[in-house]
Amino acid sequence: MTLICLVRHGETDWNAEGRVQGKTDIPLNQKGREQAELCGESLNPNDYDVLVTSPLQRAKLTAEIMNNYLELPMIEMEDFAERSFGDGEGLTFEERTRLFPDGNYPNKEDRHSFNQRVMGAVNRVSSMYPGKRVLVVAHGAVINQILHTLSNGEIGSGKTKLLNTCISNIHYQEEKWIIKNYNQIDHLTKKV
Repeated sequence: MTLICLVRHGETDWNAEGRVQGKTDIPLNQKGREQAELCGESLNPNDYDVLVTSPLQRAKLTAEIMNNYLELPMIEMEDFAERSFGDGEGLTFEERTRLFPDGNYPNKEDRHSFNQRVMGAVNRVSSMYPGKRVLVVAHGAVINQILHTLSNGEIGSGKTKLLNTCISNIHYQEEKWIIKNYNQIDHLTKKV
């Protein structure tokens, strides 16, 4: 059985301000660094075999901070980068609602291509690490798309607000992916 533990990156200033980040490469803020520390500290290094991260700096730094506790082999995978939200990136909720009331941002990565990219990455990880326990640090829309696809739309995109450094676990067994849990944040109740 292959296990993938999905971790959303720590907080950025744009997260705190309610701005859409997408592919814009925004760094972690201090709270985000603290969240990454708490997340890494809470995980048992013996529970994982490898760490995979999006190359965007907010995810990569979250992974690096966590890996100070885990000391796992770490690789970057471009296909776990956040969805491009085109002209919506950098806008607050109010600005997005005013400028694009239908939620369609020009130049946004279309949902079908995004889903193919993200689910392709999940399946590639499963092929590369069969029977292994893989920790993946990615982004809110990426993880929500995975949850949406695996739950047939019951959770995930448009329904689930994933918190920074939340943990979601999926398992591949009997030829299919199963969601074990999602949006777990017990590790954050210590300080942040």
